Amino acid sequence: MGKAMRALGTMSGTSMDGIDVALIETDGEDVVSRGPSQTFPYESAFRAQLARTIEDAKALAERRAWTGSLAETERELTNLHAAAIESFLQHNQLARTTIDVIAFHGHTVLHAPRQRLTVQIGDGPGLARRLGISVVYDLRAADCAAGGQGAPLAPVYHRALAARLPERPVVVLNIGGVANVTWIGRDGTLIAFDSGPGNALIDDWMARHTGKGVDADGRAAAAGHISQTALTALLTHDYFGALPPKSLDRNAFSAVPVASLGLEDGAATLTAFTALSIARAREHFPEQPELWVITGGGRRNKTLMAMIAERVECAVAPAEAAGMDGDAMEAEAWAYLAVRSMKGLPISFPGTTGVPRPLTGGVLARAR
Repeated sequence: MGKAMRALGTMSGTSMDGIDVALIETDGEDVVSRGPSQTFPYESAFRAQLARTIEDAKALAERRAWTGSLAETERELTNLHAAAIESFLQHNQLARTTIDVIAFHGHTVLHAPRQRLTVQIGDGPGLARRLGISVVYDLRAADCAAGGQGAPLAPVYHRALAARLPERPVVVLNIGGVANVTWIGRDGTLIAFDSGPGNALIDDWMARHTGKGVDADGRAAAAGHISQTALTALLTHDYFGALPPKSLDRNAFSAVPVASLGLEDGAATLTAFTALSIARAREHFPEQPELWVITGGGRRNKTLMAMIAERVECAVAPAEAAGMDGDAMEAEAWAYLAVRSMKGLPISFPGTTGVPRPLTGGVLARAR
């Protein structure tokens, strides 16, 4: 057991909502002590700017061959993270000198593992200079460069958290823009992959029709009817025929099959699409789980949760019912990975990303 470190994780990932900040103390292995967490929402203008940047990033063929708004958005994103961390430290009366490392995910603007390409904007060295705290960033790149999917990376943290649960096998399902599953076997074996769409299609549909990028409590979906024709078309995507490990870009799926539907019917159909694609993940598990623990923003969508429970035919619980924090878990995971990175421990594995061997990753920007 190594020395425990105090790590601060920041996560925006593929979410357009804002920045999650979470503090943990960990040795990067078995010891995890969870501290406070906080969310800092983006202003609507910055969400729109992010959307334009993601569109610009589609033209990228190299990680740093940046065009359009990428550099400008990176500067603003980094400033927003710095301000969020400063506010978090002040709110929780924490001195900067008490933090050993900050884990900086940045924002994923392009994820194309087949081209060994993943791009997260965010200036790690700039953040370290501004805050005077060492920063670990770019945690996905080494995995992609070695032929892995670059995602998901949180499974090793999921396993550390799930150690206290009696159920085995257990699945931790994170529903962000994309949904990803971590299957944890009786002996701790990890299998993880992106199952398909998470909230992205639903959020984009709601934004297009209502101006608000969320179906609060799943009310629109609950009021609609599922179009089986559109649902069948959505499920023909070739991603579902691929074997894991596999991962997705936020914009991998198109809402064209539901384009002719009204607000509620479109929301119902897209919600069913997410639930069914999650249920189909079971085809890749060597043993069916005893429990699904749901984390991420999707757990707040009551209609989606009900659809998942119906289709996986197993106990389903939000993260909080399992003693975890569904809002902070991804930020906590990033903090945990940063500590592992600093200690040279693997953060990705053949069963999680398809990398040929367990591999560490990340770049350390030391504070001056």
